[in-house]
Amino acid sequence: MTRNLMVLIAAGGSAALMAGAFTFQFLGYPPCAMCLWQRWPHVAAIVIGLLACKIRGRLLPILGALAAATTGSIGFFHMGVERDWWEGPSSCTGNGLLNGLDGAGLLAIEGPKVIMCDQVSWEFLTLSMPTWNGIFSFVLVGFWVAAVVLSGASTKEGSSRSA
Repeated sequence: MTRNLMVLIAAGGSAALMAGAFTFQFLGYPPCAMCLWQRWPHVAAIVIGLLACKIRGRLLPILGALAAATTGSIGFFHMGVERDWWEGPSSCTGNGLLNGLDGAGLLAIEGPKVIMCDQVSWEFLTLSMPTWNGIFSFVLVGFWVAAVVLSGASTKEGSSRSA
């Protein structure tokens, strides 16, 4: 396994998760605010992955791991909001007010459907989309970390060859 292969798997995993998110959106599952927050670190990981294939060193894989850990953490936090383990942002939960309306009032408005962060819109094997995002994102952290380790190994090999 090479560093670039690990980077491509990790960045490709983020691209696949983004494709899945957009597919669900196309199928009629619009994202809530916290779902959208989970997408930005995936975008960052994809860009970092593209750069890391061209630029050697450990810094970019470390940043990729941080991006994947960030989206995974948001996903697990979102899961806790859905399961009422803790409070979510008042702007997107049933307990909060947005422009003077509570969650029920927002849902009654004609127009685009407002998705609340504390409502599970889809689940598989009793796990919601944010939970799956968290699980897969932390798997991707492992690939980023492997790329970091392999970056160090290739640096040591290069320095021993020149000695």
